[in-house]
Amino acid sequence: MNNFSDKKGDSFAKGAFIITLGMLAVKFFGAIFKIPLMSILGGEGSAYFVGAYNFYSPIYALSTAGLPIAISKLVAENAALGRFRDVRKIRKVSIPIFLVTGTIGFLLVAVGSFIYAKVSKAPDAVYSVIMLAPALLFSCLMSSHRGYYEGLRNMTPTAVSEVIESLGKIIFGLSLSYLTIWLGSQEYQKKGTIFGVHYENIVQAKGKILAFASAAAILGVAISAAVAFLYISMRYKIKGDSITNEELANSPKPKRFRDILREIIKISLPVGFGAIVMNLAGVIDSVLIQRRLAHVVANSLDKLKNIYGTLIPQEALIRNNVHLFLSGCFGFTSTIAMFLPTIAMGLAVSTLPSVTTAWTLGDKKNIRKSIEKILKITSIISIPMGFGISSLALPILDLIYNTLHSGEHVGEIYIGSQIMTVSGIGAIFIAFSMPICSMLQAIGRADLPLKILSIGVLIKIFLNYILVGIPEINIQGAAVGTLVCYIFVFTFSLIALCRNTKIKINFMSIFIKPCIAGIVCAFSANLFYKILYKIINLKLATILSIILSAIVYFIMIFLLKIITKQELESDRRTKKFSKIFKKLKFM
Repeated sequence: MNNFSDKKGDSFAKGAFIITLGMLAVKFFGAIFKIPLMSILGGEGSAYFVGAYNFYSPIYALSTAGLPIAISKLVAENAALGRFRDVRKIRKVSIPIFLVTGTIGFLLVAVGSFIYAKVSKAPDAVYSVIMLAPALLFSCLMSSHRGYYEGLRNMTPTAVSEVIESLGKIIFGLSLSYLTIWLGSQEYQKKGTIFGVHYENIVQAKGKILAFASAAAILGVAISAAVAFLYISMRYKIKGDSITNEELANSPKPKRFRDILREIIKISLPVGFGAIVMNLAGVIDSVLIQRRLAHVVANSLDKLKNIYGTLIPQEALIRNNVHLFLSGCFGFTSTIAMFLPTIAMGLAVSTLPSVTTAWTLGDKKNIRKSIEKILKITSIISIPMGFGISSLALPILDLIYNTLHSGEHVGEIYIGSQIMTVSGIGAIFIAFSMPICSMLQAIGRADLPLKILSIGVLIKIFLNYILVGIPEINIQGAAVGTLVCYIFVFTFSLIALCRNTKIKINFMSIFIKPCIAGIVCAFSANLFYKILYKIINLKLATILSIILSAIVYFIMIFLLKIITKQELESDRRTKKFSKIFKKLKFM
């Protein structure tokens, strides 16, 4: 039996730690990028930025078509079997494929930007969308390297390249956005024009400046993708992949180019279609939500005014962009609500090679162990955070955007907090769905996530169309549609995983106990906040409430025996914690 993964690759725990740490850093830097950007752009400008990404995502999914996952899976399988010449050949085959698909994606984004802007009733969105075209090309090329390293269970190149990309967004994205607003404002004050075009009043001029500022921020995203690609490609040239000449010499003769290509396509198609379906849902959501909101505004504006009152800015009413403002409120919550899925994505990436290796070698004990460990880690992290985000939605948004009492973006924060109350719960189910779907792909059932996700998306589209079109619900309906969609995806993908692996998981330990602890944590957070905000500063009350509720959750973990002594002592990396907890009488 080949021991390449044990010898040189990261273990599941180490790989999960590296990629999750990288994802957390990415999310942290992403927050530093998005939070000031959302504050600059406001609800209307945020709609351009978020809408551009919603259009970009399915084309990116189409361009990669599940190829990174296919490469990761094939590399993991061949490395486990000692077929290192095949491993190298998989990389050679993948590069031209990514170059072609990336170029096609580039052209689709560039041409499709005009169609999207027209259909979504947001003509100024064209600037933001078109700036994402080069980002797609570099991201596709980068995915080839990431999939290769992940298959070898080396998560460091992926993590580092993602951190570089995130830092680049802060440096280039924010700088270009600020510069655009400054230049546009200066020009309008002196000449009454924005980049050479005359505007009759400041309200119209400000709307155009926001559209250009969003596009400038996305140009910074494209530059950061280019820098990250340069890093990961140079890393391979300098450090290689740790496969030795001896291992290559002892490796069997590699398969033919067309055989490897056939295997890549066979795996990538169902995975790619699944990714396309989910990302296409984002585009449909963006267009459908804005159109349904535009319908509500056109027919029931008085009802919206009664619901939200002065939370809707006067400028949005004058420019007839209330639908964009409400849609942009959703963008204000995405940085926080998607924090959990970001962590889950790290687990999903590290899951694939680990479970693939165990499945390829027929190691049933390791398969069960990996599945339960992944699900339990996801539970322990995602459930309390999701419930906590939901219970403290308004204080958290106030803390992050720091604008609740400043008179700026108050509407976005209040309306966004109502959305985030539902989105926090939805994030839990999204967080579970990612690693479960990844495990189904690892055992060769990539078709199942595609089928389940497709049905979930149809449910989401149907609910969004109905709910968003009801004036009393409007934008809040989008969060409900997402929640119901992922409850369905989580439930049926978990059933499919258990049936295909013939493994019975411990529901009490993995789901029920963490759920009880998470509810207690959220209730504690809410109670602490209600007591503290009467005594101290609101923001300090929020921070202390989060810290105190985290302590409550930590205690609940041991009271309910969610983490056992045996689990801690089964791994040398966590054994030392068992001794500490015993001294503190937690165990």
